[in-house]
Amino acid sequence: MVDKESPLYRIRHSLAHVLAQAVLELRPEAKLAFGPPIDTGCYYDFLFETPLSSDDFSNIEKRMKKIIRQRQPFAQRKLSAEEAVAHLTEQDQPFKVEYCKELIERGESEIGFYENGPFEDMCEGPHVAHTGELPEKSFAIDSLAGAYWRGDEKNPQLTRIYVLAYETREELDDYKRRRKLALERDHRKLGKELELFTFSDEVGPGLPLWMPKGTVLREQLEELAKEEEFRAGYERVATPHLAKEDLYYRSGHLPYYADGMFPPMELEGESKYYLKAMNCPHHHQIYGVRPRSYRELPLKLAEYGCCYRYESSGTLAGLLRVRSLSMNDAHIYCTLDQLPEQLTETFQMALDYYERFRFDGVKIRLSLHDPEKKEKYVDNPELWKFSEELVTKVIEDIGVEYEIGEGEAAFYGPKIDFQAKTLLGREESISTTQLDFASPINFDLQYVGEDGKEHRPYIVHRAPLGTHERFMAFLIEHFGGAFPTWMAPVQARIIPVAEPFVEYGAEIEQRLKGQLVRCELDRSSNSFSKKVREAVTQKIPNILIVGEEERKGRSVNLRRYCVKEQLPITLDELDARMKVLREKRLMDNFPDVEIPTGG
Repeated sequence: MVDKESPLYRIRHSLAHVLAQAVLELRPEAKLAFGPPIDTGCYYDFLFETPLSSDDFSNIEKRMKKIIRQRQPFAQRKLSAEEAVAHLTEQDQPFKVEYCKELIERGESEIGFYENGPFEDMCEGPHVAHTGELPEKSFAIDSLAGAYWRGDEKNPQLTRIYVLAYETREELDDYKRRRKLALERDHRKLGKELELFTFSDEVGPGLPLWMPKGTVLREQLEELAKEEEFRAGYERVATPHLAKEDLYYRSGHLPYYADGMFPPMELEGESKYYLKAMNCPHHHQIYGVRPRSYRELPLKLAEYGCCYRYESSGTLAGLLRVRSLSMNDAHIYCTLDQLPEQLTETFQMALDYYERFRFDGVKIRLSLHDPEKKEKYVDNPELWKFSEELVTKVIEDIGVEYEIGEGEAAFYGPKIDFQAKTLLGREESISTTQLDFASPINFDLQYVGEDGKEHRPYIVHRAPLGTHERFMAFLIEHFGGAFPTWMAPVQARIIPVAEPFVEYGAEIEQRLKGQLVRCELDRSSNSFSKKVREAVTQKIPNILIVGEEERKGRSVNLRRYCVKEQLPITLDELDARMKVLREKRLMDNFPDVEIPTGG
């Protein structure tokens, strides 16, 4: 959200009042609700006797521009509680009256109002000095939406009018351009077009079904992570999809995290079982299976475990928020002396992934606990202080921009979210790391130190690729569905220019498949140009054209996705090229990447 004292905030807040004034000129009977500034402009909620439509946008915008040209001053005044209620009642604004009474119940003795021209609204500001300071050419009415008063479906449904607003016309046009691109790259749209994943009402909301091509993407991502973790000394484990409720009471997830878990399964004569919402309690059991020595630490247990979380239906959003999620998860058990190094290595691994995939503007959100809300967190002030100070120092040492999120920590320790910007500039969390000082106590985890005495380990929870589902949503939109060769579901498509060259194409297909290249030969009866168009539409990274010249020269004519230049290369050069693209995991979906042609 834009800073409340910034010029842009004042512009957007003031435009909300201008919008309401213009609407009331057209619909004097309208009842006003809320009209706040938001990240892209502002909105205002109204109750209309007759519906509004997009056909009204032009008239509303004209009236808004007229109000702007009138240079109406914004003037503040305050009324006593009783005067404010009487004033709003006289204006016949029941939503404002309701909210005003609520403010009075909270202890407000005076209620602020802002007036510009004939319009007045209950408001605390801030605003521009007068409407003439509002940029006439850098706002636009955007859309309509339904919204229940106070977000409660039992209340009246209102009409929400959204306005886009920026300081300059160039910024407004840039946002519209990026939004159009974002709609074209929406992972739900591309997921359907490229046959990557689907959802089924019969399976259930928030439970994605990965189709063959999407499964390739998942497996390639998993393979990358397994290799990186092997190099970093991780050991792989596998755990069940459910556990007894006692395990989650011991971990503290019950009751702290109960709302995020599916209801328990009750079996006759047995304990209740829960689908696992996290892997950590299972990993703690593996750590605690026998006594540990300091010589074994750090012990890094990694798993691609499938977890289940009961997200409310209103929050489900494609792959970004699901109920079934595969986590690139691991837990590092280490000594106090090892902790700074392990946190640094964990953060760096995440940053290396983001650099590989060319995510721009990655920054960290450090979530700390709120000592006033003791019911939300493990009660250990000394360990909270130590953990939060240590994590802050490590972040500052690696030099990544970060911001503080007060009261957003996990119940067992501080949380570090890595965030990147979407195409619309919205910051979204990609992955998370947490420092856990509570679980070693809850599970009585120990190790024998160099001094021969028992000590508690510290635990670092980390998932540098987040969940498969969320990370794949980011990648699909970031790449626009055009994946690098090493990830692409179909790495190459062979297209004969005519029927006589299908046999030669089949020979190349078998040759590449023998090298484990995911390729296919277009044997359809479509015209040559249509075959090429379909390959481009499917965003195949390597299109191999074969005709008489290529058959004679034991070569192909290579067309790289979204690159105009065609490259005639021999089959041996093709083999070498594909080998390098796959083994080095080159990002050849970016035109600036240099790719070897052979040797």
